[in-house]
Amino acid sequence: MPFTRALSIVFLGALAALSGCKQEPPAAHLPRVGVMHVQSRDFAADVTLTGDVQARVQTDLSFRVGGKIIARSVDVGDHVKARQVLARLDPKDLQNNVDSAKAAVFAEQARVNQTQAAFVRQQKLLPKGYTSQSEYDSAEAALRGSQSALKAAQAQLATAREQLGYTELVSEADGVITARQAEVGQVVQATMPIFSLATDGDRDAVFNVYESLLSAPSSDESMVVRLLDNPQVQAQGRVREITPTVSAQSGTVQVKVALRDVPPAMQLGSPVTATARAQARPSVELPWSALTKALHTPAVWVVGEGDKVQLREVQVARYLTGRVVVGDGLEGGETVVVSGGQLLHPGMQVEQVAASSPEVQP
Repeated sequence: MPFTRALSIVFLGALAALSGCKQEPPAAHLPRVGVMHVQSRDFAADVTLTGDVQARVQTDLSFRVGGKIIARSVDVGDHVKARQVLARLDPKDLQNNVDSAKAAVFAEQARVNQTQAAFVRQQKLLPKGYTSQSEYDSAEAALRGSQSALKAAQAQLATAREQLGYTELVSEADGVITARQAEVGQVVQATMPIFSLATDGDRDAVFNVYESLLSAPSSDESMVVRLLDNPQVQAQGRVREITPTVSAQSGTVQVKVALRDVPPAMQLGSPVTATARAQARPSVELPWSALTKALHTPAVWVVGEGDKVQLREVQVARYLTGRVVVGDGLEGGETVVVSGGQLLHPGMQVEQVAASSPEVQP
C-alpha cells in the first residue's frame, strides 16, 4: 500500500512543521474612549422666573371697633374710591354708649349750674361777713370739681360719637379689592382684617426665587417683564427689593421688580415672566455623557500622563439641556473622557480617540 504510506509520511511532516513554530502572544487591548480637550470660558446663566403683578402698596382694611357686620357693599375685584363705604357694623351698642354719654353730660352740666350758683352766693356774702372763708373756699372747690367732671363727660361723649362713626369701614385710597376675610352676619373684633386693598399707582412684578440662583449678584439689574399668555405685552423693570430671609415653607426668596410704563393689559394678578442673567464666571462646558459620580459628588474622568485616567471631583454650576456647566474642578487645556468611560477605573491606561469618532466604545 505505497499510497497510504506516502500519505502518512506527509501528515507526520506537517505535524513536525507545526510543532516547530512558536506562537506570538496577542497584543494588549486598550479600551478606546472618546476625549475632549476642554477650554475655560466665561459663562453667565439665563434664569427665567415666573411671578405675578402686584401693587406697590397693599393695605389690610379693618374696623377700629368690634361688632356684627350688617352690610357689605363691595366684593373682590371691585375698584373703589377713597372714602367709599365698604361695610357697616351694627351701631346699636355704640349708639347706646353715645346716649349714655349724653346723659352724663346733662347731669354734670346741672351739677355745674348748682355749684356755680352756690359759689356766687358765697362771693356776695363774704364781703358782708355773713359767711366764713372756709365756706367760701368749699364752694369754690365744689365748682371747680363739677366743671372738671363736665369736661370729662364731654370727652367721653366725643369718644362715643367717634366710635359710632367707626361702624363704617371706608377705603383709604383709590384701588382694587384683592381679598375679603369676613362676611355679613359675622362678629368681628377690632383690627381684624376685613378687606385687602391694592392701591392705584406703582406696580411690581413679584417673583419667588430659590436662594441658589441669587448666590452671584446679577450683572444687570434691569430686565424685561412679559405677560405669560401674551409675551408681546411687556414692560421694563428693575430689581428694587430682595427679601433678606428665606421662606420656611417654600425655601425661596421674594424678589420685587419695579415696573415702568405698565401697559393696560398687564393688570393686577396677571402672571408674568422675566429673564435675568447672572454674573459671568469662568466655567467649563461638557456634554452630559462626561459626567459620572465619585462616592457622593459629581466627577469626570481626566486623562493624564501616560494616557492614564483619574477620577476628578467637580462642582456643577448649572444643568442644561444635553450639557453641564462645571464651575470648579477643571482647568482649560485638560483632556476629559466624554464617552466610553463606563468600565474605567483609576490608573487605567486608555486609547484616546476623538469624541465624535465611530471607533469609540460605548
